[in-house]
Amino acid sequence: MSPTVQADAATDLDVRRQPGRPAITVAPHLDTVDAAVEWLTAHRAAIRAELLRSGNLLIRGLPIADTGDFARARNVLMPERTGYREKATPRTDFGEGVFSSTDLPAVQPIRLHNENSYTLDFPGTLMFGCLVAPQTGGATTVGDMRAALRLMPPQLRERFATYGWLLVRNFSELAGLPWQQSFATEDPAQAQRYCDENVIGTEWLAEGELRTRQRRSAIVTHPVTGEQSWFNHYAFWNRYSLDADVREVLLETYGPDGLPFDTYLGDGSALTREEVDAINQVYDEVTVRETWQAGDLMLVDNIACAHGREAFTGARKIVVAMGDEVALADCQPQTAPSATPYGK
Repeated sequence: MSPTVQADAATDLDVRRQPGRPAITVAPHLDTVDAAVEWLTAHRAAIRAELLRSGNLLIRGLPIADTGDFARARNVLMPERTGYREKATPRTDFGEGVFSSTDLPAVQPIRLHNENSYTLDFPGTLMFGCLVAPQTGGATTVGDMRAALRLMPPQLRERFATYGWLLVRNFSELAGLPWQQSFATEDPAQAQRYCDENVIGTEWLAEGELRTRQRRSAIVTHPVTGEQSWFNHYAFWNRYSLDADVREVLLETYGPDGLPFDTYLGDGSALTREEVDAINQVYDEVTVRETWQAGDLMLVDNIACAHGREAFTGARKIVVAMGDEVALADCQPQTAPSATPYGK
């Protein structure tokens, strides 16, 4: 099917939409980063309007070659920076609020998720940039979480609307990240203060290890558009989303209560494998992808859209910046944040 082209006469920004792909606009030929910055500045309002409409927008054809170029583009499109809180995966910090998208192994695909859906404040916008395109695979996948909410099996949607979702983390040097790295401190008292201030239940275990619990809303409302979205890491970190061999090793090693990450319905109950599969099926239905080309930028509205990553081969350098901080309290969460399961 050929792509449809929609142009806004007031801004002259052509947006190409095709089933299975994100929204794409192609910049005119620009020789320098200075020219790219000028073009982005002139089209910033139209780009941000499209981001609200589609939830994502890939901008192709810019001469973005390094992290400095990327930071300059970010300063135009997303000048308000947001930090990375409660770290869950390794990243390289390139400075100026620019990070590697993830340092997880190339063979490991990453499921769709909303960045920092478990924190009380999170980035409203993400910006990705391709400095080195992979040889094969490696797309930054995106999925419309407004559509995902509509497609979610009604009984599951109602249960999550009532109870929210519960994240349990076990911080360890052996699996996942240690709490020192996640909370950016070596002081247990400081980590405890952060958890108390951010409605996270704590359980300090032997040898200084930490287990946390936090209940969050699974459905939120976009503070600008008023649209509801499925917004959580429930399926992303659920044990049934793991490969069977990985799940078996983790359970044998750490026991059913010791997994680095695990999720439950907000009342503390577990969904069945079939129910988790149903949620992941919805993610699969809404996933779209576009093969990276060097110089590409992709903006993602972190409430309207989730993002992930395909496995890949060859060198791949995708950088990310986070901005436009949003408070959970401004998103009409259907369940209030809590450090304990619902009703406990």
